[in-house]
Amino acid sequence: MAETTRQAALITGAAGFLGAHVMRELVKLGNMSVVALDDLSGGFQENLIPEVTFVKGSITNTTLLKQLFEQYRFKYVYHLAAYAAEGLSHFIRRYNYTNNLIGSINLINESVNAGTECFVFTSSIAVYGAIEPPMVEYKTPIPEDPYGVAKLAVEMDLRAAHEMFGLNYVVFRPHNVYGEYQNLGDPYRNVIGIFMKQILQDDPLTIFGDGSQQRAFSYVGDMAPTIARAPFVAAAQNEVFNVGADQPYSVNELAEHVSKAMGKPSHPVKHLPARNEVLHAFSDHSKVRAAFKLGEQTGLDHGLSKMAAWARTVKLRPAQGFADIEVTKNMPPSWLKYQLTA
Repeated sequence: MAETTRQAALITGAAGFLGAHVMRELVKLGNMSVVALDDLSGGFQENLIPEVTFVKGSITNTTLLKQLFEQYRFKYVYHLAAYAAEGLSHFIRRYNYTNNLIGSINLINESVNAGTECFVFTSSIAVYGAIEPPMVEYKTPIPEDPYGVAKLAVEMDLRAAHEMFGLNYVVFRPHNVYGEYQNLGDPYRNVIGIFMKQILQDDPLTIFGDGSQQRAFSYVGDMAPTIARAPFVAAAQNEVFNVGADQPYSVNELAEHVSKAMGKPSHPVKHLPARNEVLHAFSDHSKVRAAFKLGEQTGLDHGLSKMAAWARTVKLRPAQGFADIEVTKNMPPSWLKYQLTA
């Protein structure tokens, strides 16, 4: 019997945190050949696996994208590449829109021209802004930072591309994702990774403000399989889904849980001046559970224990400051110092 021809899939940001997990889930599906695109600006080559074809490059490179789509005629596109530093996006506005918006539009253009069957996009809970939680998909998004603005603009463009050209899409709005392969050297985002690195270096855990701000911290192992399956779930086509954990925790509570997972209960905490951020952000997941028939979620302590076991085995990278800050006004001093020494 002749072997069934496998369809080509493109995953952007494959060497990054969430991309590394979704890439592995795509390979597990076994019905597609996977091309992994990443410029390695925020990801790491060691996160890649030999079962995929790796291409080093940026989604802002229109010539490269045109060549790849002409060569592979991607049936599925999984767009996870982004500079996902929500708070920092206020201070790198041009960079944010170039990478997170214009780069996404480049991919949508090529997907339309190539006849791509489904475009899967990871947006963000940041599109909602400061509306009353829990965030639900039917509520009108009012993003408060450039990162959320860019993500919402891509969602809107995908809807327009579907109506004009018939490009099918699935949008996910993840939030506060943590787990293995997270970049522990990023000083601007991923509070759990920051906490674990601080504990490993015997530094106090730094918390902006009084620590009462709430988030629902989402284990990546619950999320990646859902994203990978999206093109093959009929109820998901041309829909937007919140995806992540249900139970919110304050940052103060999170510090206690992380300290326990790292075997350092009662690790010291240092409170920094509050920064401009949404205080309470968590979402409802009824819609994604119904469409994807999802099971039980990984509890916070279980997920943290998995990540902690991994974190103890990796070589810690130095803090990676962003070298091209565009606006320094009102920037938190704890961030500004990384920019000045980058």
